[in-house]
Formats: sequence, C-alpha cells, structure tokens
Amino acid sequence: MAGIQAYMSIRRHVSDTGFSVFEDIDESNEPDNEKDFLEDLWSRIQDLSNNGWKLDSVPRPHLSFEAQLVAGKSHDFGPISCPDQSDPPTALSGIAFGRQKHEAESKYPQRIRRLNIFPSSKYEDVQPIDRFVVEEYLLDVMLFLNGCRKECASYMVGLPVSFRYEYLMAETIFSQLLLLPQPPFKPMYYTLVIIDLCKSLPGAFPAVVAGAVRALFDKIADLDMECRTRLILWFSHHLSNFQFIWPWEEWAHVLDLPKWAPQRVFVQEILEREVRLSYWDKIKQSIESAPVLEELLPPKGTPNFKYSSEDGDKTEHALSSELIGMVKGRLSAREIVSWVDNSVLAIHGLDIALSVVVQTLLNIGSKSFTHLITVLERYGQVISRICSDQDKQVMLISEVSLFWKNNAQMTAIAIDRMMGYRLISNLAIVRWVFSPSNVNQFHISDRPWEILRNAVNKTYNRISDLRKEMSSLKKSVLSAEESASKARAELSAAESKLTLMDGEPVLGENPVRMKRLKSQADKANEEELSVRESLEAKEALFAQAVDEIEALFISLYKKFSNVLVEPLRDAYKDGMLRRTDAADEMPIDDEDSSAMELDKENEKSKKSHSNGDRSGNDYTVGEKEQWCSSTLGYVKAFTRQYASEIWPHVEKLDAEVLTKDVHPLFLKAFYSGLRRPTSDLV
Repeated sequence: MAGIQAYMSIRRHVSDTGFSVFEDIDESNEPDNEKDFLEDLWSRIQDLSNNGWKLDSVPRPHLSFEAQLVAGKSHDFGPISCPDQSDPPTALSGIAFGRQKHEAESKYPQRIRRLNIFPSSKYEDVQPIDRFVVEEYLLDVMLFLNGCRKECASYMVGLPVSFRYEYLMAETIFSQLLLLPQPPFKPMYYTLVIIDLCKSLPGAFPAVVAGAVRALFDKIADLDMECRTRLILWFSHHLSNFQFIWPWEEWAHVLDLPKWAPQRVFVQEILEREVRLSYWDKIKQSIESAPVLEELLPPKGTPNFKYSSEDGDKTEHALSSELIGMVKGRLSAREIVSWVDNSVLAIHGLDIALSVVVQTLLNIGSKSFTHLITVLERYGQVISRICSDQDKQVMLISEVSLFWKNNAQMTAIAIDRMMGYRLISNLAIVRWVFSPSNVNQFHISDRPWEILRNAVNKTYNRISDLRKEMSSLKKSVLSAEESASKARAELSAAESKLTLMDGEPVLGENPVRMKRLKSQADKANEEELSVRESLEAKEALFAQAVDEIEALFISLYKKFSNVLVEPLRDAYKDGMLRRTDAADEMPIDDEDSSAMELDKENEKSKKSHSNGDRSGNDYTVGEKEQWCSSTLGYVKAFTRQYASEIWPHVEKLDAEVLTKDVHPLFLKAFYSGLRRPTSDLV
C-alpha cells in the first residue's frame, strides 16, 4: 500500500478533454479536477482499507471450506521476472508521436467514463468500492453476453449483491452508450438491453431510465454533440417500443425558449425521429398532453413536386409531362438522354433541364424507397449527363432538397443513394452543406449534419472495405503462391524421371498423370496471376480512395474554418465564448430515496426549474454564440470519429488548413477531437 501511494503521489494526472461527454469546448486550459480511472480506484481501495476491508459485493464461497483450506498444503510460487524494457524510440516529430499514440490507444480497451447524472443520495447505501465492483459485474455481463440480450438482461438484474443498484445499472449502461470515441458495441445493443431491463423490472427500471433522461435533458446544453445525436436516436427508438408514451407536458416549456436553445432543439429532433419510426398523426396523438409541442413537429412528409399544379411555367409542365410519358413508355436511358440534349438543354438551358428531369424522376420514385432505387438505376445516366461537374451536382442536391423539403429522411436517403451511384461526389455534398441556407441551420437542425455524416461515412467505409479486401487478397496471394509452387515442384519431379532414347525424352511416368500435373501447374499459375492482378486493382482503387478522402477532409475543414472565422471573432471574448452562467444548473433532489422510491422521480421532474418554471428570457446565450458552440462541437465530433483516417493527412491539413490565420477555438476543437497535444498549436 505504501509503495502504491508513493507511486500515486508522483504519477501524472491523466485528463482527456477530447473524450469528455460533458464539456464546454471553450473552457480554460486549467487542469481537470476530476479523478482519472486509476486515481478513483485508488481512493476507493483506501476507503476499503479504512473500513476494515469489508466488501459486500464480492461473494465468499471459500468460507464454507475455510477449515479445509487452513489445514491444506501451501504451495510456493516461483519467482516472477518481468520482460526487459525496450529501448526508448528515437526522437519523433509531434505528428509521428501523435499518430503512434492514437494507434496504441485505439487498441487499448476504453475504461468506463461515469456520467454522474444522478445525485449522490441515490447511492448512499452503496460503498464506493462496492459501486466499482458492481460496475465491473455489469460491464462483464454486457461484454460476454452481447449476443444474447435477454440472458444479458436476466443476469444484470440478478447480481449477487445485497443492495439495490437500479440507478447504478442505468448509469453504467448510459455511460457505455455515450462512451467516446465509440461504445464497445453498436448503440442498438444498449437500446435492446434497456428495453429488456424495463420489461424485466417493470416497477422499477422504467422510472430510473426516465430519471436518467431528465437528468441528461437538464444538461443537454453541455453534452457533446455526438453524444447528443446518440441520445436522440436512442430515446426516439426507446419510446417507439413503448407506444411513444412520455409526459411531454414536462417539456412544453421549451416553446418559451429561443429556437436555438439546445433543449428546444433536442425535443424537436426527438419528435422528428419519432415520425420516421411511425407516422405523423400517431406522433401528434402521442403529445396530446402538451399540444403546444405540435409546433415542433416536422411537416407532413409529402413530396413538394414543382409541377403538381397548373401554376407556374407551362413549358416546364409540358416537358415534365412528356418525360413522364417516356418513362411510362419504358424508353431507354439513352433515348431520354438524346431527348434532353436535343429538346431541353439545347432550347431551354441547364436550369430548366435540371429542374424538369430531377423533379420528374424524383416524383416517379417518391412512392417508396424501392421506387427511388429503380428510377436511379434505370435513369441515373440521364441525371449524370446533366450534372457532369461539381457545380451542377450542387444544383442537383439543391433540387433534391427542394423536392423533399418536407421530409428530412427522404432528403438524406435520396442524396445518399445518388452518392452511391456516383451521381453526386462527396465534395459537392460538402459544398452544399456549407451553403448559406444550411449554415444558418447548423444550431437548430440536424438535417445538414445528417447528410454530411452520411457522405463522410460512405467515403470512410469505402476505404475500410478496400483495406479488408486487400488484406484478404494478400492472404489469397500467399495461398496461391504456395499452391503454384507445390504444383510446379510436383511437375518438376515427374519430369526429372524422363529418360532419353535416341536423344528424345520418353515418359517414364504415366502419360495421363503427366498431363494432369502439367494442367494443375498451369491452372495454379493462372490463379496466382489472377489473384495478383485483383490485388493490384484493389491497391489502385485504394490509392484513389485515399486521395479522395484527403481531398474531402481538406475541403471539409476549410469550409469549417471559413464559416467560423467571422462569427467567432464576434462571439470570442476573454478566451471563451459568452455562455450562460449558473442559472442553468440542475437542482439536486435531496429527498431520501435509498429504498428506491422510484415514483419520486416524477415529483422531481415537476420541481425542476428546467421543466416548466423558467421562461425563455432566462436563456441568455445569444444565437450567434450558440451557433459557434454547436459548430465547434461538430468540428470536434467529426475529427474524433474519423481520427484514424485524418492522422495520415495531418501534415497536409497543417499546411493547407490549420494555418496561423484560423481562429484559436477552431484549432482547439480540431486538436481536441484528434487528441493532439495543444503544445502543437500554431
């Protein structure tokens, strides 16, 4: 113990703001007072020592055999030798060191990062070390039973401990769901576990989950942007499994807040996601207890077909009707391209041609996702002919957004599918997302961010898939080389047995066998050559994909830097953004609830100032400040999520984007997401 204490006294505190769930991106550089994992564990062990090593959460099956164990024979362990420490590496550049550090940390398992969303009164019957042990129990159960969610829930509710731990269980699951940079398993797994726990403990766990949601809602302004998105996706899905039942009247006060207030945006995004999982009228019915929230519902998701009425340009109506007739008549894409070239582009120009073709084809494909895919497969060539460069692709995306302006989901799906068919490039999507109309929505809607996430994800996944394919092909090359070498050796051995007669070789072996061996050797050589050619083709595609993602990151961060520079100059004051002070703090419910009086969570929600008792005038963060905070949050989130692909291009980004002209807060957000030492700041 003394040796450990001596080490802890000289150990450097580990603080990683890049992975903090609750963090202001503009906070000062003062060291974090929160204990890291090792410091926290050591303090709990010290408490355990002071408490006489009494530990209720660990079973003691050995006590039944204590007499036999005392009388048993002891065994001596041999000496333990530690491996020699390798020589320290030669001096590395900051970038090389940062990249190696990232690669090492991405392989090392992440420790739990507690959210601490419940007041301490919820754990007053649990000793600090018992809390640690139960957390480890829960994490182990989720790890080893991740393929059997019902068994997982069953084991989680039946841990061998003598105290109630529903709050601890909820906080552990949410800590994993919101773990950065990514949770150990897909978020869907935690969604299903929470659902099964609610069904296993219907009288207790649903109220605890509701308490967690309320606690996170009160802190939503400080929640990391990526975690906020995960929470929205989880909560909307969770409610869809329980008939969308929620006391919405508790959140009706968000209508009194400005449209950019995080709580209002959170409720708005929850309702939008719920509509995707059900239908508009059903969600409207679910908020009958708070009818004012209907204002936050998205529009009914009907297409906005430009030529559905007789209003507007009759020429465009006629062209649209003619195109519909061609599609119904099953004319080929080549014939329609010819019609567009000769009868539309040549006479009416690009704008009308693009509007008529895109609006009409989208309308034909608007009945379902399958209809959309069919239209793009059959007539994507027509769109490609019109939108042959990036400028025209940006116009195409705008037309898609206009057609589906009432349906954010279909906008994202249509753009994503068009990118999949190579009708739209990722650079065109970046340009469109950072157009003025979308930039103005950065802090009030997830719509542009969803489209940007899809574009970056698709590019990132393409590189990941190519890496896997190349790895598989390299193994196939080794296998093919081995097979070809073996076939050649067998053929050579057989040929060595040939005898000469009158200067001519005479088969000393079975002629049929010789022919078979020669055929096998030729086939093995052909297979080896084929696999090598496939590998070379994949390597060429991979090199192209690497160049593509480099161009994407450079374009993306240039856009981020450009749109942030002016607003940050106005909102940046004394080293940080102007933000709300202590008026937003969450009040603590001090009622005694150690016996898990779970129905008191509802009472707490009614007492909370953020559940209806404060007016919109209390939210003092201005729109420009909120826009800056949200956008910087997304800078950090994107950087953190794609850090493994960004690190190889950091030198290029440093040279072309992260120059001395960029704002310090933008640099800090980028460095924080990349977990790059702030000492590297220019």
